[in-house]
Amino acid sequence: MALIDRRIGVLFIAFVALLGLALARATYLGSVRAGSLERAAATQQVSDVVVPAPRGAITDRSGAELAMNVSADDIVADPYLITNAASASAELSAVLGMPQLTVLSRITRAHTGYVLLAHLVPSAQANLVANLHIAGINLIPQTKRVYPRGTEAAQIIGTVHSNGVGASGIEYRYNNVLEGSDGLRRIVSDAIGQPISISDLRATRPGKTVALTIDSGLQQEVERVLAQVGSTYSPKSATAIAVEPSTGAILALANWRSPSADSSAGPDDLAIGLNYEPGSTFKAITVAGALQDGLVTPNTQFDIPPVLQFADRQIHDAEDHGYETLSVANILKYSSNIGADLIGQRLGSKRFDDWVRRFGFGQPTGVDLPGEQSGIVLHWWQYSGSSMANLPFGQGESVTPMQMVAAYDAIADGGILRAPHVVQSVGANARALPPGHRIISAATASELRDMLRGVFADGGTASGAEISGYDMAGKTGTANIAIDGHYSDSAYVASFIGMVPTDHPRLVVAVVVNQPQGSIFGGSVAAPAFQQIVGWAVPYLGLPPR
Repeated sequence: MALIDRRIGVLFIAFVALLGLALARATYLGSVRAGSLERAAATQQVSDVVVPAPRGAITDRSGAELAMNVSADDIVADPYLITNAASASAELSAVLGMPQLTVLSRITRAHTGYVLLAHLVPSAQANLVANLHIAGINLIPQTKRVYPRGTEAAQIIGTVHSNGVGASGIEYRYNNVLEGSDGLRRIVSDAIGQPISISDLRATRPGKTVALTIDSGLQQEVERVLAQVGSTYSPKSATAIAVEPSTGAILALANWRSPSADSSAGPDDLAIGLNYEPGSTFKAITVAGALQDGLVTPNTQFDIPPVLQFADRQIHDAEDHGYETLSVANILKYSSNIGADLIGQRLGSKRFDDWVRRFGFGQPTGVDLPGEQSGIVLHWWQYSGSSMANLPFGQGESVTPMQMVAAYDAIADGGILRAPHVVQSVGANARALPPGHRIISAATASELRDMLRGVFADGGTASGAEISGYDMAGKTGTANIAIDGHYSDSAYVASFIGMVPTDHPRLVVAVVVNQPQGSIFGGSVAAPAFQQIVGWAVPYLGLPPR
């Protein structure tokens, strides 16, 4: 009996000791550690969640969506909670379209409670995953950037990174207004993790819609025509731009690249990034300067020799001829290199350089697209003794298609040079038109347009590109490409820039084809493309025939 009493006593003492330890621990946790434990509990039961802002849409001028956000989900797994990995992987594989072994390897990863199975899964497909009711498989709501019209206007619209931030084009240039402002939401959960309170700490501000000046119908036609040029002439690339000259609004802009071209080489948007020698389309700039300076009139006659000796150069025209006399108007009509040089001689290098820069060459146009290049234009004091032998007819200076469009827009708009633009409005606010400034008089611009009309007449370099019932003006260009410091006799840029109607132009279209095969001339390669684009556009835009 005494033994039993002793055992009871030992147990009682042990019990009292353990109780004392528990009370001491409780006192310690309730006083010394109370603050830190309270914060830890709050951390487990209260969470602040970022609510992503919906990215603003990009539309064409009539509101048709070119870029938009749609609901999507990330599919994530907690391997610790998946009880039958083989069965789960088979079901998920069928819904997600992923190899079962890939799914199985991911959902059985050790030492992790979070595995991303699939990123930005469309909502309809994600709902099928949710309906499988697999413990440990969860959906995290996201949004996905989509382009409902496919590749239409792709170089203008641009792309976004995987995190939704603009990477190129308008997506990049206007990222700060498209992305909006993320919200912040506080979720309070009970002890078993069920939400009992949800409150918004900061409201989500959706991104604004950016409306472009692009006309989707005309854009599709321009892209179709360029694809046809690519198929017919197999160039390295081709570019076309259509602009409303009175405002500088870009109605269409498209680029075509050869499928064999290195996708990583060259600028994304050739319209603002391709540097090329413009060839005879530049003769209009030479003539404009001489007209405005009062050195020539459209009827001024020049004696054109078969060959012009200029310093160490011999200048030829595209077609062999004897001695002839051409007016300034016919120098443009027949695209005489020798005639352009003789006009350039009257200007002199300093005045010629001044006119080149007054028309905006050697600097960006200011178009609201990222990555615009400036071209390469030497100052007059950098000219060699033979520079004026080729500069007046568009060889020796480097320009971009956008610079050429802006220059011809000035001719079309009565002498006012303005920056082209592609953004019509941001949110509810229309963008102010880019301010223009006068570079030539309205009379000079009118005389120049009248002379450029002759390019479409019989004997003109684009006589086959006329459109019945419409009065047009324009200029062809065929320029050798410089390779390793020498002009190639096989690589050319063919181009055409024109406007309609001549007296009061409402549309300017430029086509630039880089290294066409088979035919190389602006009149045979680029002018027919111009004809197709304008022939489609004039009834579409409501431009009446004369």
